[in-house]
Amino acid sequence: MDRTEEKPKARITRYLVLAAIVSSLGGLLFGFDTAVISGTTHSVQDLYKLSPTALGFFVSSALIGTILGSFCFTRLGDAWGRREILKLLALLFFVSAVGCGLAWDYTSLVIFRFIGGLGIGGSSVFGPVYVSEISPARCRGRMVLLFQYNVCLGILVAYLSNYIVQCFGLDPLTHQWRVMFSVEAVPALLFGIMLFTIPESPRWFASKGRYDEAEKVLEMVGETDIAGELQAIRDSFAAKAAQANEPLFQRKYLYPILLGFGVAAFNQLTFINGFLYYLNDTFAMVGAKFGGDLQPVIVGAFNVLACTIALFIIDRFGRKTMLLIGSWGTAIPLLLAAYIAAKHELVELFPVALSVFIIFFSFSQGAVIWVYVSEIFPNAVRSKGQALGSFTHWGLCAIAAQVYPMIVSFTAGEVTPGAYPRLAIPFLFGACAMIVQFFVVKRFFIETKGVPLEEVEKKLGL
Repeated sequence: MDRTEEKPKARITRYLVLAAIVSSLGGLLFGFDTAVISGTTHSVQDLYKLSPTALGFFVSSALIGTILGSFCFTRLGDAWGRREILKLLALLFFVSAVGCGLAWDYTSLVIFRFIGGLGIGGSSVFGPVYVSEISPARCRGRMVLLFQYNVCLGILVAYLSNYIVQCFGLDPLTHQWRVMFSVEAVPALLFGIMLFTIPESPRWFASKGRYDEAEKVLEMVGETDIAGELQAIRDSFAAKAAQANEPLFQRKYLYPILLGFGVAAFNQLTFINGFLYYLNDTFAMVGAKFGGDLQPVIVGAFNVLACTIALFIIDRFGRKTMLLIGSWGTAIPLLLAAYIAAKHELVELFPVALSVFIIFFSFSQGAVIWVYVSEIFPNAVRSKGQALGSFTHWGLCAIAAQVYPMIVSFTAGEVTPGAYPRLAIPFLFGACAMIVQFFVVKRFFIETKGVPLEEVEKKLGL
């Protein structure tokens, strides 16, 4: 009989909920930063007379920072602690928001976007890592998914914020886009303050030999078999004590590396972030009238709805099952969107197709990625494995953000509905990627639902 059968059920305490919610607010900033730019691209492109290539760099500059942030904070997070590094990331978000609002030229704007990207990259690593390390196995998926839920909520808040700012009637070239960026400073400040109210990760305490503190945190978050859980954590670290600087890239970790890379790569091969970054411009090109200026808000609302559903079922259905459902659930509406974009027929169905795609994406790929990546790597290399997943995710995201306007030929002041059938290309590419994903997940992915992190290592043969 294994530990999962002997172990009494953990309690969900207020400390656990508070820690999960506060740490996951990094996800809200992540989502806000992802989506807020969709309301600024046209104004910035027109103001600085940017070519499609320069526009792509303006958007992808934050993603370059994200890629670096997913790696450069790994050692600091292991040395300082998960909670302390999240405080630094909150500061970066705040500086980026204020800096973008006050940017004096194109270069300064790109630099401050890059700083925000560093914050996104770090939070995409340490937000899920912190929550996975502090949560009992029974509810870990739900707790980690709070990070992705906040990403979706942040996207909706950004779209709604952009819509409200537009209603003020500010000059689009001088003030409107600046206010859109500056709004992010408020949640960044709240995130930084609230981080002082949560405990450090018990597994990080254990990694430093601070077992009494680890035991206290395990009790605070509702772990009922504290002695057994702490012993499992100690055994996991003790087995690798001689490998304090354990490298990730070695043969024995090949399986989790391939799983982490795969789930992160397929996530971005849908072109999801390309659609989100250029959502306003994409809707304008297709020419669909449904929803009017609220089209992005409607898409954001569907995004949150789907993630809400996933929040309640991820520890029932399992990660693998949700990915399999999402493969076809995303592929079919993407094929419909590709047809509409290419033929310029049934254009009023385009927002519907995109919304259905968003629903299934958020329910599956979007909900599972950070949970799955945070679970499949052993304690000794978990933050490095999370960084690999984040690097893969954001590297492909940066490529998508750079090439999307080049593929569909966005030009400031020249957005003609139906004029660019090449818009079908990213939708078709994403659909094909999701069909391939179905067969890869079915054949190679393992299920981690309800399995303690130390047991996942055994399941992977480590």
